[in-house]
Amino acid sequence: MSLRTILWSVAAILVAFVVGSVNPATIVARLLGRDLSASVSGNPGATNAGRVLGARWGVVVGVLDVAKGLVPTYLALRWGGVHLAYVVGVAAVLGHVFSPFLRGRGGKGVATALGAVVGVQPLFGIAMLVVFGVVVALGRWVAGASLAAAVVLVVLGVLAGAGLMGSALMPGGGWWTTAWAVVLAGIVVSRHRANILGWWRARGLAGA
Repeated sequence: MSLRTILWSVAAILVAFVVGSVNPATIVARLLGRDLSASVSGNPGATNAGRVLGARWGVVVGVLDVAKGLVPTYLALRWGGVHLAYVVGVAAVLGHVFSPFLRGRGGKGVATALGAVVGVQPLFGIAMLVVFGVVVALGRWVAGASLAAAVVLVVLGVLAGAGLMGSALMPGGGWWTTAWAVVLAGIVVSRHRANILGWWRARGLAGA
């Protein structure tokens, strides 16, 4: 790998982080004269934007959050290959979660992670969307649906690493895919730790 390629790769990763750091929910809320940090969950993401600003704006924010992960990842895939695309996708999600424009705060990373997945492994993204939609339809719990989608990503990543998925359906393959899936899912799960703890506490209270 030449020095020029390394420098371009580093630049792509940094640009993806910056793009991911731009928070559409906060921008839209401010344009509408609202403050998401003081509303409902306080989370600067699409779900809270939908609750505070209305479903239409929640969809707009969600689409933009997906695009933040999808566009850099897809461009990296076309320019530098699947391994660079994996790293670029993770960088975009980290930018969203730890946005320097929000003093290290950010959203939970679900929509941006979905975009990063679709940009390099679209079939994984379809599977995640299906599971997310089913869980939301059955339980009306967005956090639970997000966690279920993260589990699906890990399972598919492990299957890919074990060579149990055809390369024609899933370009890249190998244990790089497993590591990438685990890292992305880990970010999403860690951002939902409060939801997980709340769920366990509720179960404990229910059984008391």
